[in-house]
Order: sequence, then C-alpha cells, then structure tokens
Amino acid sequence: MGLLDRLSGLLGLRKKEVHVLCLGLDNSGKTTIINKLKPSNAQSQDIVPTIGFSIEKFKSSSLSFTVFDMSGQGRYRNLWEHYYKEGQAIIFVIDSSDRLRMVVAKEELDTLLNHPDIKHRRIPILFFANKMDLRDSVTSVKVSQLLCLENIKDKPWHICASDAIKGEGLQEGVDWLQDQIQAVKT
Repeated sequence: MGLLDRLSGLLGLRKKEVHVLCLGLDNSGKTTIINKLKPSNAQSQDIVPTIGFSIEKFKSSSLSFTVFDMSGQGRYRNLWEHYYKEGQAIIFVIDSSDRLRMVVAKEELDTLLNHPDIKHRRIPILFFANKMDLRDSVTSVKVSQLLCLENIKDKPWHICASDAIKGEGLQEGVDWLQDQIQAVKT
C-alpha cells in the first residue's frame, strides 16, 4: 500500500490534505455542518455538543479536509489558539438567529483575526450564517454587517447562508474554500 500511495502522490492522483479549523460560538451548528459534509454512510445520527475538540475528515473533488471542530463553549475557546499555526483555512459558523450573542461572535472573530498566528497570514475564512431556516434569523448580509466583515482586507473571505440540518448552502461554501486553498497552494 505504501508504494501505491507514493506513486499516486507523484502522479498527482491523491488528494491534497488540508487542515481546517471550524470555529464559532457553542450551538452555532459547527458539528452539524461538518457532519453533513461527510459522506452519508459516515454521518452521525446523533449530534452532541463538542467538548474540547474533535477531528473529522471529509473530501471534496480535489482536496481531503481534516477539520478540527473546536468547542465554542466559553471555557474551551482559549484552546482555539493552539491550532492556529496548523490551520490552512478557517470555517467560522454563526447562528444567524441568535442576535444577542452576535456581539460575542464578533469579539471572538476580532480576537482570532488579531492573533499573531493569524494576523499576518493570508488564510481564507469561510463564514456560514447558519440556521437560516429559523424565523428569527437575519440575512447573511446583515450577519456580515454585524460582524463588520467588510473590514477584513488582508484575507480572502466569503459568507454563505446555510441550513446545516438540510445541508443548504454548504456545498457553495466548500467549493469557494477549495478554490481559495488551491489558489494558495499553486
């Protein structure tokens, strides 16, 4: 098997592996999104809150993603920074129906963007404005405004409206992220 792996790598047949950090406040839908991106036979039926972090894998047409699903609970957010150096992309998930905690999400995003391991890197950031199916949700444009995303000038970013339970908006986001990662790798 080692010889076949090496040969497929030399021929460019093997998918490039990328490390992605999945961040956001607790209950924003991070684990549900990652679960939905996995093949249907690998998806979990029961999603429980992440304690600490978990590592999940899924593939796109040309990349193999290793995703660090980081707990968004307040007491675990300080763990995020230990994974910044290894991350090649970030997925930041926002509960678009939770207007009260949008300020906290913005504070966490600002802390992330100003961290020395992130600040000077041109790392792509995909935002999922999740839970768009809920009655109280705000649009992805409004989420973008509330988080002041227009101020991010030194990193490629994209925001997608999503409904993680139905899988809506997820493929668009992953396609964008894949394009950005491949642009950096070439």
